[in-house]
Amino acid sequence: MLWIALHLPALALESWAATLGDARAGRPLALLQDHAVALIDAAAAARGLKPGMKRATALALAPDLLWAQADPRRDAQALRAVVHAALAFSPSVAWATPAEWRPPGRPLPSHLDSADSADDLPPNPAPSPALVGVRLEVQSCLRYFGGLRRLLQRLRDDLALLGHQVRIASAPTALGAALLAAWRSDLAIGAHSHDLTALQPLLAAVPLHLLGPGQQHWQALQGMGLSTLADLHGLPRSGLARRFGPELLDDIDRACGSSPDAQRWLSLAPRFDSRIELFTRADSHAQILAGADILLPRLLAWARARQTRVAAFELVMHHEPRHRHNHSQDSDTPAHTSLHVAPAQASAELAHLRSLLAERLGRLPLAAPALELSLHCDATQAGGAPNGELFISQASQREGLARLVERLQARLGREHVLRLSAVADHRPERATRWQPADPADVLTRTGDAGSQSDQAHTLPSQPLWLLPQPQALHERHQRPLLDGRPLQLLAGPERMETGWWDASTPALRDYFIAQAASGALVWVYRHRLPGADVDDSGGSAETGSGWYLQGLFA
Repeated sequence: MLWIALHLPALALESWAATLGDARAGRPLALLQDHAVALIDAAAAARGLKPGMKRATALALAPDLLWAQADPRRDAQALRAVVHAALAFSPSVAWATPAEWRPPGRPLPSHLDSADSADDLPPNPAPSPALVGVRLEVQSCLRYFGGLRRLLQRLRDDLALLGHQVRIASAPTALGAALLAAWRSDLAIGAHSHDLTALQPLLAAVPLHLLGPGQQHWQALQGMGLSTLADLHGLPRSGLARRFGPELLDDIDRACGSSPDAQRWLSLAPRFDSRIELFTRADSHAQILAGADILLPRLLAWARARQTRVAAFELVMHHEPRHRHNHSQDSDTPAHTSLHVAPAQASAELAHLRSLLAERLGRLPLAAPALELSLHCDATQAGGAPNGELFISQASQREGLARLVERLQARLGREHVLRLSAVADHRPERATRWQPADPADVLTRTGDAGSQSDQAHTLPSQPLWLLPQPQALHERHQRPLLDGRPLQLLAGPERMETGWWDASTPALRDYFIAQAASGALVWVYRHRLPGADVDDSGGSAETGSGWYLQGLFA
């Protein structure tokens, strides 16, 4: 077996810092727990702050310190996204912290997304635990991804979208990989061992406080001069078991591969739900979009784990309570505002979904400032994303046109983006009508490339550019004039006798393709009978047997 462990040493700090937006502005950051500093960033460390320091001392050293209380639920939401990213590479994914290390009375959920209460959080939910992350078994998946090196590179690329610092290690045992990932600070290379023989010297230098029982007895172990796993090798096992309990030796045996390590696999829910609390209230579309930038990568990680693409999702903005409970004004403010986004084609591209959301947000009035955002999705389409193309094809051109249409609809509204559709009527002024454009029609529209190329060199019988009203032309010696110069008739006549079945006057016309003195091609007609045709499109009646300009060829 081959295990990959993902350790996130600053997950709690990063999940909170992602919601700061412009409020951060280079200021030092810290997370507090029980009125003491639990986690700090590099800027805070440069000011002299250390974990375990009291809050008053930290503020004295850094008066501009940005701090917040640790929130296990927020950390669990961020950790679930990491699990989703891991499930895209292997179906065998478990928590990095063993189930035996969980606090008493907190069962480890076998279903990942069923953790809806604080009791169902991942094990060891403190802001700075020894092991925070997940581990996945990849021995059966190596050939599919082209080997361990390529798998690790793709895994790093997917995790980079979530914005977390990740340490990666691999080993033939699950606990051994987790310990190496937590111990080694080399983020780019990590520690990798493919057999048990090479794993033993690597584990020998692992500190004992990374083990669950080692945390409980860390002071006693330090008092005896025991700090690493190598320090325990020469000691009698019976004495260690009596002094520190059998759990410490059991963990060491599982890490070294001497005893089996049972796992409880995590699974995916059929619906995606994630929620974040914003650091400051969002009263602009830019602030809402900045919060959505945290949720969208989590959504795509879930979709990739299910081998699906996102067909639709819903962003919910939870408004500030004081705006909802103020009876003197804003008494009708809703508790939340929902925004439904459905691309024309199911997508797994972050830039595509974000652009659609940004366009829709730009047209949505905010009923009140938002304090929290949540994202929900249960509409997916099976199948991976389309493969990249070396050369442009008709399918990619149609996809580009469809995305243009849906972006225009998101910005202007569906009722303001129209397209021409054909009507079964030979009269040019009635042969088309305007209707809302549907991007799905662009994607499903197919054409014969061969027939289109054959018709490229033939002269079309009717132009696409029609005048709002036919323009009467003067004539000389029975030849029509345009701008005082005679037109040269190139093709025609094309006789039209239609409209006799409705209430309008029948159209009895002879159409010609003519060339003006400038070289432009125009479409003209003349009546076959005097006064036989009346334009019912709102213009004046056409009388006489003269010539009329109907359209222009591009």
